[in-house]
Amino acid sequence: PHALAEVPLTGFLGHNRILSGQIDRLVILPNKILIVDFKTNRPSPLNAADIPAIYLRQMASYRAVISRIYRDREILCGLLWTDEPRLVLLDNLPNLA
Repeated sequence: PHALAEVPLTGFLGHNRILSGQIDRLVILPNKILIVDFKTNRPSPLNAADIPAIYLRQMASYRAVISRIYRDREILCGLLWTDEPRLVLLDNLPNLA
């Protein structure tokens, strides 16, 4: 009941870059936010270390913009691989704020 699908997102990354994207699933809870992006790669990476850097930058960008809106909440990011299905939470994203 707390999830939103295909949420358009536009905001600043740092002071001079603008991000425009779409979050596949945004879960808004009282103390945390979960950002999930669906990926259809086949086969999907078996290890977090094998996730393409472009996906990590995408999720870090989403987190940076959302953190400006929800300053008081923990923000978690994950990729949902659709070939199994398997959710991988990303805990070592670059800091783009």
